[in-house]
Amino acid sequence: MRIIIAILIFSAIILIHELGHFLLAKKNGIVVTEFSLGMGPRLLSAVRGGTRYSLKALPLGGSCIMLGEDTAEESLPGSFNAAPVWGRISVVAAGPLFNFLLAFVLSVIIVGSVGYNPALVLYVEEGSAAEAAGLKVNDLITEYQGYKIDLGKDLYVYTYLHELQEGQPVSMKVLRDGEELEITYTPDVDARYLLGFNRSPDSMEVNSLIPGMPLEEAGVKPGDVITSINGVAITNDEEYNAYITEHPLTGEEVEITYMRDGLEYSTSLVPGEYREPDIGFSANVNGVVKAGKFQIFKYAALEIKYMIRTTVLSIGELFSGGLGMDDLSGPVGVVDAIGDTYEQSKSEGTLMLWMNMLNMAVLLSANLGVMNLLPFPALDGGRLVFLIVEAIRRKPVNREMEGMVHFAGLMLLLGLMVVVMYHDILKLF
Repeated sequence: MRIIIAILIFSAIILIHELGHFLLAKKNGIVVTEFSLGMGPRLLSAVRGGTRYSLKALPLGGSCIMLGEDTAEESLPGSFNAAPVWGRISVVAAGPLFNFLLAFVLSVIIVGSVGYNPALVLYVEEGSAAEAAGLKVNDLITEYQGYKIDLGKDLYVYTYLHELQEGQPVSMKVLRDGEELEITYTPDVDARYLLGFNRSPDSMEVNSLIPGMPLEEAGVKPGDVITSINGVAITNDEEYNAYITEHPLTGEEVEITYMRDGLEYSTSLVPGEYREPDIGFSANVNGVVKAGKFQIFKYAALEIKYMIRTTVLSIGELFSGGLGMDDLSGPVGVVDAIGDTYEQSKSEGTLMLWMNMLNMAVLLSANLGVMNLLPFPALDGGRLVFLIVEAIRRKPVNREMEGMVHFAGLMLLLGLMVVVMYHDILKLF
């Protein structure tokens, strides 16, 4: 069932995108030769009004093929290039626009049914720099480090993508009793001592090591199983946490024993000091409050703004190196994520199950809209670049050159899709 629902959601989003192209093409007198859902060989098809409507074997895509779209033909009546340039711009832009419209409609349903999540301060640590600066519980955060905060999720995404550095001041704006206040302070520093590894919850097997931390420098490798610390046997996560609670790590040397390939090894090391700023407060990220009748559309729009900004920020992090290939997902990864959300939501009741499914659809639809507007050849954004240049110059760019650019872009995209799909499949096993 999870796979069926995931495919239905993914297919519906693609269908709406292509429907945008289709309706605007018809509006501008452009002949649509085929409108299809899916890729690969046709399973079903019918011709109506000069357009072949098809259902294809692989339900992970779709297309709206227009007469003369990728050729230099302009004299043929009803061809894409024979239409006025602003008509063609509207046809290309309609796909992403319909994705945003779909996301907005679904967000109206979600906000109307469940509510929205305001960035309310839930807790201020006693004696912290945040408390000394005047921050209080129930303050509504409207700006953080110059970043506009509309929802609690905005704050979460910004802090996740922009790690606070030691000594870096925090500046925020909050609403309290209708008055906007500005709060600035330098966070306290939380210093801890760590061995530097991530472990399995049911055993002490080392899943990964933190670069530059003591265990890595001592020669421990992923797959090794830690068996004791200072002679105290440790067999699972619960025992490890109990040991650390009773014997907090300090700058003093500890002895670690571990197993590798059936052999036991021992090493002595000094835990590494890990320092991070402590902002001294926590804010609402997931909790929701009901929206008034006239607030529903406002917060639905803010949900779309959040989705778009998050996608743009994530793309920026990909180019800057903050995110890597493992953070990308293609159709396989998307379907798996929807399926996981479905399984995790079943215990929350029917309403929350479908709200979470709709929320996934909002995220994917907004994401697809943004990604298609990137000015990359073969994407809608790349086509819009050529059309806008044509509108400014009042004459088209060389059609053959444009076609070659889009073809090269398509090959690069297909190559990227193969790589991403390969990584998605690896994550499944």
